[in-house]
Amino acid sequence: MGVLSLLLPGRCAGCGRPGSSICGPCLTSLVRLALPVCERCGAPGAWPVRRCAECAGRRLAFRSARGAIAYEGVARAIVSGWKESGRRDSAPSLARIVAELIPRPEVDVVTFVPGDRERSLVRGHVPAAGLALALGRLWSVEVLPLLARRGRVQRQASLPLDERRGNVRGVFAARGPAPPRVCLVDDVYTTGSTASACATELRRAGARTIDVVCLARAVR
Repeated sequence: MGVLSLLLPGRCAGCGRPGSSICGPCLTSLVRLALPVCERCGAPGAWPVRRCAECAGRRLAFRSARGAIAYEGVARAIVSGWKESGRRDSAPSLARIVAELIPRPEVDVVTFVPGDRERSLVRGHVPAAGLALALGRLWSVEVLPLLARRGRVQRQASLPLDERRGNVRGVFAARGPAPPRVCLVDDVYTTGSTASACATELRRAGARTIDVVCLARAVR
């Protein structure tokens, strides 16, 4: 426990209420993404499908993607506080939410989408890395930084959907050989462009199957 946590009361990342990193009411209000979902991209639907309107016709380098909660309502506030306000204390609670809703993947290693260097310095942490480490502990799976960024790009959230794929092309690179089965962790799944770009590099490094796990997912 850090010195600041002893001197200052904790506050909920969702509503600011004093107490735990995510309070009970905010946890209750999160929209869980339960089955059925698209087998490939994890989009929720009325019945299970292998491909849905979101991913049909797209070349995605990962085998499957799953998000634990819908990226809406209080989830946006929690993710914003976690990512932009240095709320690294939220990672263990968020990892427990993911582990409760998404089965442990049959993989050799867990890795994560690497953060932009400048934004990571400002934030003081890489959210996806913190989530991956917490999930690795819960799943008893080794966590390794298999990917690096080649440079800085425009933020995905600021771009139209049809421009996001090109924005991340060539941005990621493998640090070395990758094991056959990899779980790739990220904070938010929006279009799958970032996850697919990372999975492409993991495949080039030797991975055969990549399963993507995210805290939140945009739902259309």
